[in-house]
Amino acid sequence: MNYYFLGIGGIGMSALARFFHRRGDNVSGYDRTPSPLTAELEAEGIAIHYEDNPERIPSEVDLVVYTPAVPADTLEFQALISRGVKMEKRSQMLGELTRGKKCIAVAGSHGKTTTTTMIAHLLSNAPCGCSAFLGGISKNLDSNLLVNNDSEYVVVEADEYDRSFLQLHPYMAVITATDPDHLDIYGTHEKMMEAYLQFADQTDSNGLLFLKEGIFRTQNGEEFVEYGHDHHHDRESHSIHLTHPNISTYTAHGIDADYYAINVRNYNGNLFFDLRTPDGVLYDLELDGAPLVNVENAVVASAVALGCGLDQYQLRHGLKTFAGVRRRFDYRIREKELIYIDDYAHHPNEIASTIEAVRFLYPGKRVVGIFQPHLYSRTRDFADEFARVLQTLDEIIMMPIYPAREKPILGVTSSMVLRKMDTMSKCLCTPDQVLDLVPALCPDVVLTLGAGDIDRLVPRLETVLRENML
Repeated sequence: MNYYFLGIGGIGMSALARFFHRRGDNVSGYDRTPSPLTAELEAEGIAIHYEDNPERIPSEVDLVVYTPAVPADTLEFQALISRGVKMEKRSQMLGELTRGKKCIAVAGSHGKTTTTTMIAHLLSNAPCGCSAFLGGISKNLDSNLLVNNDSEYVVVEADEYDRSFLQLHPYMAVITATDPDHLDIYGTHEKMMEAYLQFADQTDSNGLLFLKEGIFRTQNGEEFVEYGHDHHHDRESHSIHLTHPNISTYTAHGIDADYYAINVRNYNGNLFFDLRTPDGVLYDLELDGAPLVNVENAVVASAVALGCGLDQYQLRHGLKTFAGVRRRFDYRIREKELIYIDDYAHHPNEIASTIEAVRFLYPGKRVVGIFQPHLYSRTRDFADEFARVLQTLDEIIMMPIYPAREKPILGVTSSMVLRKMDTMSKCLCTPDQVLDLVPALCPDVVLTLGAGDIDRLVPRLETVLRENML
């Protein structure tokens, strides 16, 4: 087969491209800009070009895989439609590849990438094994793809953008969080919640559904659904029924969930906790150099792993050896005199969790954060929340908004968020200015935050900071 990928540099798209290339198919693609990830794909033998030019499309294309992030008015998109080539969204392809397998799908407005990767790591180090399509680069695998043709399990990140996760019918499903996001797609939080409910109800009746405790509660406290059997969600002219018979809840604290962590403690930068399960307590589980939120991720990953038949020794080893995900609380410098952590956090709640983790691990330290907002619409929708969270840093440096697929919105800028902050320790900088300013601020901890092209700044900033330490 000859596959052509429109937007091949996306994290989900690149995993599919790697899968087909490894299988022996002919794979090529287009992306708007080169990146470290596209460089890795090219090094693996996949042909990629970076100009929107229909003449660069191979003459033989059997199937086009595209992402909604590629605008429909892209010249190559239009040319492929004119040629009558079969085209499928990435989500459709992922749904096809997981059909007939025991699919473990992890959804949520945040936490899903680390949780997905942690589940894949736990299973891949146990006899059951798994394949995995990840939404980030596993530091254990140095890849976002894991293929095990002998395993019945396939672990995937279920993306809520464009309702992509509704292409999946998982054997086990996880929902980590349902904070308002992608309102450019859903319009309202309520509509987004309805999509999550539909995803949950698509779980196999013989499988398991793991919900964070209180997951279907709105911001004003109203319940969308209760846990248990045969519950309903009625809104206006339609009804969604969550009738799954095997619902397990989890939380990082509290005693009402089936799985929860207690006695969480920090020892020399590593986290330890005890895990209460329906079958008893597992004591002294360890996470190496992890943020506090990873305890919550580890709770549900452990619940899934135990549901797949792992014993406590396999679970302990898997959690202790989990190295994390690139750009998810990713230590770039971890020295006594300076800590530098890079994180993909781009939603206010994600940023709050990252800052909370830093304060827990490094109490009393001076923290400088560099944030690049992602999308004009998200910046507009959560400007107040961004300001409130970011001003808890000791110094905040903002970069201009990364537009991704969007056109500018009048009046929506990074400066708009800065003006809302009740602090004087703030500024707006270009990437080059960041490199000059950060060392001069004499930080104890440096954070880079955002889902845009701030990742291009990370290695440069690391180099400058290391040079400044000499």
